[in-house]
This record gives sequence, C-alpha cells and structure tokens, in this order.
Amino acid sequence: MTGIVLRNSTHFEPGRLRAGVLAVLVHIAFFVFMIFGLNWKTFPPEGMAVELWSSLPPPPLPVQPEVKAPPPPPSPPPPPEAKPLPPPRPEVPPPAKPDIAIKEKIEKPKPEKKPVEQKQPSKKEQKELKEQAEKEKAKELKEKEQKEKEQKTRIAAEVDRLQREQEANDKLQQLAAAQSRLSDEIAEYKAKIMAKIRRNIVMPPDLPGNPVVEFDVTLLPGGDILDVRIRSSSGYPAFDSAVERGIFMSKPLPLPPDPALFSKFRNLNVKVHYHE
Repeated sequence: MTGIVLRNSTHFEPGRLRAGVLAVLVHIAFFVFMIFGLNWKTFPPEGMAVELWSSLPPPPLPVQPEVKAPPPPPSPPPPPEAKPLPPPRPEVPPPAKPDIAIKEKIEKPKPEKKPVEQKQPSKKEQKELKEQAEKEKAKELKEKEQKEKEQKTRIAAEVDRLQREQEANDKLQQLAAAQSRLSDEIAEYKAKIMAKIRRNIVMPPDLPGNPVVEFDVTLLPGGDILDVRIRSSSGYPAFDSAVERGIFMSKPLPLPPDPALFSKFRNLNVKVHYHE
C-alpha cells in the first residue's frame, strides 16, 4: 500500500518569495517597454518649403564697436604749501666817490693820433719815376699804333677780297648772260633753217600715219650745202626723196652773222615729220 505524504502548504522554501518578486518586476518592465518603447504608427514625411530670391540680400551692416569714454584724468596733486619768504635786507648805499676823482675822469683828455709823416722822395727817385712813366706811355702809344696798323691792313685785305669776289661774280653773270644769248641765237637760226627747208618740200599725198625722216647736212661758210646723207629712213622712199630735194633747194641756209658760231652749224641734224 502506497502511502501518501501530505506536506503542510503553509511552509515556504527559502528564496522563493524573492524569485517571485523579481519575476513580477520583469513582466511589468516588459509590459511598459511594449507600450511606450515601440511606435508602430507610420507618418508621411513632412513637405519642404523653398523660397526663391531674385538677388542676394544685402550683407548685414558691420557692428560698430562701442566707444568707451576715456577715464577721467587723475586729479592734480595738491600744491605744496608756500614757505614764508625771508624779510628783505635793507639796501646799503654805495660809498660816495670823492668829487676830485670824478673831475679828473671828466677832464682827462683822449690821446691824439699823431699824423704819419710821409717821406718825400729824393730828386733822383723823382727823376726815375718820371722816366719810367714816360717809357710806359711811349710803349702804350707804340702798341696802339701797331694795333691800328694791323687793323687797317686787315680792312684793306677784306675790301680787296670782296672786290675780287664781286668782279668774279660779275664775270660769271656776264658769261651766263652771253651763253644764254648764244643759245637763244643758235636756237633761233636752227628754227629759221627748218622753216626754210619745210617750205621747199613737196609732200607726197596720202601717207598713212606720221612718218619721220632724218638727214645729216654738212654746210660751208655762207650757208652753202656741201653734203646731205640720210641717217634714218621713214620707210617711204617718196617722202625721203621729197625731203632731200627740199634741203638742196633751200641753200644757202640762213646762218648767224657771228663767224664764231659757224662751228655750231657745220654739221646739222635735220629731222622732218610728215605732219608738223
């Protein structure tokens, strides 16, 4: 037969109460954590607002530092107490000078300066000084005459040079004028020769263009023709022959009256254009 042993329920094991309290505290803490620690509700994100500026705002004005008033100057120290001055001494009058000393000082005359005696030169010295002065005067006069003579010589030489230059200039001007007259006279008689030859030429008709023929003419004194040679043909024999006949028909050619100019006309170059 199995026996059943009944234990008294009022008897507790040691430490069981402490474990039960701890278990209750743990359940309470877990319950609080479940309620307040976890937030299962989800919220949509909040929108973001943006402001657009057309230009940047002006920078903030600089903060002026506060100017502190200077501390008041220290008060001057009190003046030292004035010491009492000693009593003035009585003035003692100077001793009186005797009247005799004052009179002597007044009447004492100043020493006069003695004039310096000038030593008179002797007769010999006077004579030497006079001779020396005359020599210097004669020397100055001679130098003056020499300078005047040199100046006159320079003036005469300059005048002579200017006269020679003027004569040379006059000669050059006369020569230039004579050459100009000769050139004009030579040109004048050459023009007369060409005019006379031109009058004696019988031009062939209807030549094309403006042909030119050139001849060398040798003259004799008096204007007679010694020789006529063609230098450059015009390309038209009729025109060349007509000019050559006109040259021979123009003798004697006009020459200047001065025989010295004949050398300018001995060998003539005659150039004739079909159309002048």
